[in-house]
Amino acid sequence: MDHSGHGMTMDLPPFTLGRGLGWSADPFFLIACLVGLALYGWGVVRLTRRGDKWPVGRTVGFVTGVLSIGLMMCTRLNDYGMVMFSVHMVQHMVISMVSPILLLLGAPITLALRALPTAGRGRKGPRELLLMLLHSRYMRIITHPVFTIPLFIASLYALYFTPLFDFLMGSRAGHVGMMVHFLAVGLVFFWPIMGVDPGPHRPGHLMRMLELFAGMPFHAFFGIALMMASSPMVDTFENPPASLGVDALSDQNAAGGIAWAFSEVPSVLVLLALVAQWYASDRRQARRTDRAADRDGDKELEAYNAYLASLNARGS
Repeated sequence: MDHSGHGMTMDLPPFTLGRGLGWSADPFFLIACLVGLALYGWGVVRLTRRGDKWPVGRTVGFVTGVLSIGLMMCTRLNDYGMVMFSVHMVQHMVISMVSPILLLLGAPITLALRALPTAGRGRKGPRELLLMLLHSRYMRIITHPVFTIPLFIASLYALYFTPLFDFLMGSRAGHVGMMVHFLAVGLVFFWPIMGVDPGPHRPGHLMRMLELFAGMPFHAFFGIALMMASSPMVDTFENPPASLGVDALSDQNAAGGIAWAFSEVPSVLVLLALVAQWYASDRRQARRTDRAADRDGDKELEAYNAYLASLNARGS
């Protein structure tokens, strides 16, 4: 018997990690992951061939991010996630809060801007179109915290606590669209906060931390609501297949625990990235100041000393 149009049999055996990691690729995400890796690899190779360097850490971050998506959507975890709330919640949390962070640390937009050739005067190629998008009003809106924070929160409450979730889970296209939405929301939420790529909204490091902590508590509250519920809250997972040997309410409580625990994971990852970026930014500023002092003979320091001397003279 098929479930939700996914071609997946309802008589799945009880879940184990080994069974969950078995190969079962979703065609859309398999192709998307392969295309993403190929394009990123092309960019790195193009830079290398012309003698430019690209940080290995960024490549590792991007590749790990793509593999994390593949792990969630191209294994049997995706099959179990259609009938077990707890496994679905692992998919949701990884794709919305771990994969985006890793992809953003890979700086794919920066790589594209450096690797894509310019189209020439008066012409618009892929690089020029990308720059237009980055500087567009649309991009300024969707990366502003007034937009990203409510969207991040609504992706939980407006989805799971309304009939929309059951509707989307009823078809392959709906399920794929929901997972793409989770990834997109994570990208636009974390990009202004800790993304390496240039963007229209780039506040100071302290403000970025405040934006991060403005959204995370709602994930914890969502998880607690699922853990404390006395009855199943989502129709899709109300009657799991008997072959799984799971209780719907216990599985929902486990899903809530996963959502609650994952609210801490991105906080730690992003804070580490922000501290590293803050430190690197201070070092770059110090080097610029040193170079300026070398060029002008440290005139700023001389002027400050002269000012102090004038104050001392007036005091005498």
